[in-house]
Amino acid sequence: MAFIFSPEIIVLPKIANPRGNLTFIESFKHIPFDIVRVYWTYELRAETTISRACKNTDEFLITASGSFDVVLDNGGEIKRYTLNRPDYGLFVPKMTWMTLENFSNNALSLILSSSPFDADDYIYNYNEFIKNHE
Repeated sequence: MAFIFSPEIIVLPKIANPRGNLTFIESFKHIPFDIVRVYWTYELRAETTISRACKNTDEFLITASGSFDVVLDNGGEIKRYTLNRPDYGLFVPKMTWMTLENFSNNALSLILSSSPFDADDYIYNYNEFIKNHE
């Protein structure tokens, strides 16, 4: 896999079968990092907004069910993505401001992370993000 340094939609393998579909992810084959942690959000209200950046952690977001929007800001450019299929996801490199919003009623988002949880890795204030990004 080529090195990826900017946000990118990555199409994942999809094995179609009359009984249903199967999709999988392998570290360094489909995403550009070793999967160290997986967490998920669910039962979020449509008006919920989650905003933050990670100082040292790359992430990969997938919607396992439903849909949600991801707005990414690298300190100079803003892009919006809608995740609504379980066979592709969004690579979010470290030091990218990320806002999750517009959750559908049944949204289940999976987040694959390149590092274990560390509360000090998170930035929750946009002005602090910009200051650290310079």
